Amino acid sequence: MAVAEVKEPTQGSVPPLGVVMRTLAPYARPHLWVLVLALVVTLAGSVAALLMPQVLGGLIDGRIAVGDRSALLPATLVVLGLGLFEAAMVFVRRLMVLGASTRIEYKARMGLFTHLVDLPAAFHDRWPSGQLLTRVTQDLNLVRRWLAFGLIMLINDIGMLVVGTVLMARSNVILALVFLAGSVPLIFLMVRFEREYRSLTRRAQDKSGDVATVVEESVKGVRILKSFGRAPEALAHFGSKAEELRDLEVRRGVADARIFRWLTLIPNAIIAVSLVLAIWFASLGWMTVGGVVAFFATVTILRFPLQFLGFLISFSLDALSATSRFKEVMDAPVSIADPDDPVPLTAHCRGARLEFRNVKFKFDDQDAGEDALLSGLDLDVAPGERMALVGLTGSGKTTLINLAARFYDVTAGCVLIDGVDVRDLTRHELRRQLAVAFEDPTLFSASVRDNVMLGNPDGGDEVLAEALHVAAAEFVDLLPEGVDTVIGEEGQSLSGGQRQRLALARAIASQPRLMLLDDPLSALDVHTEARVTAELDRALGETTALIVAHRPSTVALAHRVALLDRGQVVAVGTHEDLLRTNERYRYVISSFDIAEEAA
Repeated sequence: MAVAEVKEPTQGSVPPLGVVMRTLAPYARPHLWVLVLALVVTLAGSVAALLMPQVLGGLIDGRIAVGDRSALLPATLVVLGLGLFEAAMVFVRRLMVLGASTRIEYKARMGLFTHLVDLPAAFHDRWPSGQLLTRVTQDLNLVRRWLAFGLIMLINDIGMLVVGTVLMARSNVILALVFLAGSVPLIFLMVRFEREYRSLTRRAQDKSGDVATVVEESVKGVRILKSFGRAPEALAHFGSKAEELRDLEVRRGVADARIFRWLTLIPNAIIAVSLVLAIWFASLGWMTVGGVVAFFATVTILRFPLQFLGFLISFSLDALSATSRFKEVMDAPVSIADPDDPVPLTAHCRGARLEFRNVKFKFDDQDAGEDALLSGLDLDVAPGERMALVGLTGSGKTTLINLAARFYDVTAGCVLIDGVDVRDLTRHELRRQLAVAFEDPTLFSASVRDNVMLGNPDGGDEVLAEALHVAAAEFVDLLPEGVDTVIGEEGQSLSGGQRQRLALARAIASQPRLMLLDDPLSALDVHTEARVTAELDRALGETTALIVAHRPSTVALAHRVALLDRGQVVAVGTHEDLLRTNERYRYVISSFDIAEEAA
């Protein structure tokens, strides 16, 4: 299936650790003391583990060397106590980080979702939903696991290697230097691994977002795919994306395997060389038997953190990349924000005055030489008036609806409600004045009641019943649980006309001063539309309405009609006057009639 792949606007590299920690700081700061204490507990347990070889070495070189076995039981109890202490520290660490890390994840996820809702429509026009979904779920879950385990264990293992090397030097400085010298190649290999793994990690995480986008689009459009018999093509398209993700994950796995190979081989080689040298040194009297035992017991303990270091580094790179993806969204500016000094809006009548003054609009990503969608548009809708917007496709009708609701801001000029620029109102105050119903309605996976009363949750049953009646949506009474029936994701279990009627009921139930209707009756049959039109004419009363019309019957709802052409209002008047005096208007209306006959 030939579907264009949409990429998010920016795909940055993995940021430095300091940038990541600053990104997570607002969410982690209240729990920082818990994470620091968990790190201290972990280090204490690791020190206890490293002390065990020292106890054994001292025992062998002490009492046992002279044939006195009386110290064997106390030493055994000390080693047992150190082992139990280490186990207790592991248990305490897990208890501590579990609550702290999950609360950090929750706060970060809530912050990300809040920001996503706050971002303008232009942002969501550019970003695929799958990319955002994986950031909210997979990426933050990965960051949480890294904070709870990866970061603490990485610091702990580095600390163990430093302390262990110091303890080995107490047994024999030369052997400790051999251990350090053997570790130098590992540093070089890890630097190379880090460079390769960074790129693979970011590409794999981005590709995971692409796969999620394809799944979401295919599931939402499954009826279309089935109706056109394109399921095999959709499967092939998904398969190609999944294959690309698989290849990237395989390459990451190969990179992991290569570094683990060296992390296993080099420490074992170091141990073998150290063993030969230790035996030689012991034969020369340069080391005691207890010193040899303590040295190799320490090396054995350090072997696991040394080998585990590769996993922790790859885990950390995954988490740093995930945080980078989180940061990209959080850094996206909220270009449509509340003003610093908002102007209060005082309602003097039931309907609001809506004015467009010399409005120009152009999308941010339009080419410099491309014509603006709106170019110097002027329109005045009086309080309580119903104004229909008529024009051919691309004339700017829906753009006016979006500007009035401030889903976008004008490029030049202004949009006024009761004489106040919408940019001088808080978004809450603005949207408290208006309600919107689109041609392609969006319903949520919730009950009919919750969907209809979304804009007026305290409206009560009378408001709900009136809204459903006006929208001719009494079909809800036949649903299994009536208005309490959960209608499923996006209302796909309902017909297009039923979804439109519920969306219209939602706009009516909010009882706004300004109604913005973007061809909300297009999916209704002629008889239902006639009934809804009559009821809507009554229900609107003094409410101001701006109505995008694609049918002559919808135009009949309006007191006046504004004719749009190439981003400008070229004529305003009653339907009858424009039919009589404006040739362009007659042409547009006749195109509506032809479209209805074709349908």
